[in-house]
Amino acid sequence: MSLPKLPRMAPWLAVSIVLALVVALIAPQQLPVSLYKLSLITSAAWAGYWIDRGLFPYARPDRFLAWGISPDKAGIVAPDRTPGCGLAITLEQSIAFAAAMLRRAVLIASAMIGVALGA
Repeated sequence: MSLPKLPRMAPWLAVSIVLALVVALIAPQQLPVSLYKLSLITSAAWAGYWIDRGLFPYARPDRFLAWGISPDKAGIVAPDRTPGCGLAITLEQSIAFAAAMLRRAVLIASAMIGVALGA
């Protein structure tokens, strides 16, 4: 029997919890400030995601993986449209997918940095 696989970013969550405990021991009055800043950053990430969805409603990254691909035509079984699931995509599709992912990442990061600098 094998151990269950840890979720992604689990080590960073553990580091974050340990650092929060250190802050609680050293300067407990700073915990509300840390929680406030964390809520601002996560809210900015959420807002950045929805800004991207609002500005580019027809350019969602996952839509670039399914242009003209039909499992019956391509002979491919693709239960989900995630990269690496055996879905055959063209070079143009992969470039559009990468550009859409980078666009979304830049918008979310910009929102988070803007809020962090203003907080």
